[in-house]
Amino acid sequence: MTDSAGGPRSVLVTGASRGIGRAIAERFVAAGDKVATIHRGGDLPEGVLGVRGDMADTGSVDAAFTAVEKEHGPVEVLVANAGITRDQLLMRMTDEDFQNVLDVNLTGAFRCVRRASKGMIRLRRGRVVLISSVVATYGGQGQVNYAASKAGLIGMARSLTRELGSRSITANVVAPGFIDTAMTASLPQERQDAYRAAIPAGRFGQADEVAGVVEFLASPAAAYVSGAVIPVDGGLGMGH
Repeated sequence: MTDSAGGPRSVLVTGASRGIGRAIAERFVAAGDKVATIHRGGDLPEGVLGVRGDMADTGSVDAAFTAVEKEHGPVEVLVANAGITRDQLLMRMTDEDFQNVLDVNLTGAFRCVRRASKGMIRLRRGRVVLISSVVATYGGQGQVNYAASKAGLIGMARSLTRELGSRSITANVVAPGFIDTAMTASLPQERQDAYRAAIPAGRFGQADEVAGVVEFLASPAAAYVSGAVIPVDGGLGMGH
């Protein structure tokens, strides 16, 4: 995909070493974009510039952006995908369990969006895609912290749309359901079967199916789509 000047775009995908983030990064590389990631370790897809950084630390995020900009220019497409879980029933969930998840999943996305917006405002164009979850609106047992962090991304995208929409900057949310990743594969078989039975499509999704939606939202075809929440969940969360 090219920018309005016809060249490859500077794309930053957080958490691109595995799962959905990896598939998204691979899509943008295949489209000819200059792709970078902020990550804490792990091997990266071919063609992705890796910069070490901690989503929970503002200085670290800012320094990572500076390094990416030096190599690829101002970030035109930001995909905030990095996330963690600390599942626990409410009565047993500690302040730390709650705070850590919010600090990476929600405040971490905020740190990235705030830093990326500076360059986007100067360019007068940009695409922000926040990776949420079906759990944001559907809920999940033992996931009060995770659901709250992922629901917060919806308010963030919609507020961004109102603030930055007049500058050709869009902000959207993609809400995956159960995707065939290492995280899903680690669940007990009977729980996997129960989840699968609840999905109208009758199967888990593929990471590349999420990546395709992200690619669309970052494309010129989606210039008039902003503040949207797009489920990629096989129908699991319909109406939520």
